[in-house]
Amino acid sequence: MSKSNNKKLSKSQYNETLKTLQTELVHLQHWVVTQGLRVVIIFEGRDAAGKGGVIKRITERVSPRVFRTVALPAPNDREKSQIYLQRYIAHLPAAGEVVLFDRSWYNRAGVEKVMGFCTAKEHSDFLRTVPDFERSLVDQGVILIKYWLNVSNEKQEKRFLKRIHDPSRRWKLSPMDLESRRSWYAYSRARDQMLAATDTHWAPWHLVNSNNKKKARLNCISHLLNSIPYQKIKQETIVLPEPDQEDAYDVDAAIKNRNWIPERF
Repeated sequence: MSKSNNKKLSKSQYNETLKTLQTELVHLQHWVVTQGLRVVIIFEGRDAAGKGGVIKRITERVSPRVFRTVALPAPNDREKSQIYLQRYIAHLPAAGEVVLFDRSWYNRAGVEKVMGFCTAKEHSDFLRTVPDFERSLVDQGVILIKYWLNVSNEKQEKRFLKRIHDPSRRWKLSPMDLESRRSWYAYSRARDQMLAATDTHWAPWHLVNSNNKKKARLNCISHLLNSIPYQKIKQETIVLPEPDQEDAYDVDAAIKNRNWIPERF
């Protein structure tokens, strides 16, 4: 693991830095649209590593029509009969789009491998073929960025216990999460195999220290912005029009006696 930055990050520093980075993401968005770029960003990592939190901060201030999050559920019977990568290919971006995979085709290298949802042959075939698949994407102009959010054994345990004891977080805890705790070392070995087979120079893995969620979010967004060369595009001046007075009437009086909810706050 890279050397951890132990410098304390205050709430105000975090919020100010996040706001600056999110403003840059808006500039990146304009560049992606005008240049017709196709961007795929993959987020992988253990349960409770903070993937959803990073994705939420990336997409918080940009258009969902440009930045699209894909988090596929378990495959149905029809999808199980398809070529493995088929259902993921359907979600790849068109020109002017950024697709963020909250878990991706790398499910086969992680949860499917560890939980026995795929055979040993299917797992080895995936590790053998996916580098060529990703090279094909890159050769066709797709910008592919892969992040692995790394959380320590102790930090994952702490986050799971917080989910168990906090009723507002209990919904986040699934039976699969409990199994992932039991299979900590099996997941570690699966991760190591995945990195050894798929960390290529055309589609390298970028590891993110996510023991501190706030720092992980800022570090990941900063790295993303530095990974895609972009320029700030000058925006046209916008003039807000006044309502057309020819149609003017007392709009508040028209709904005064309607069924309003109680104002308790």
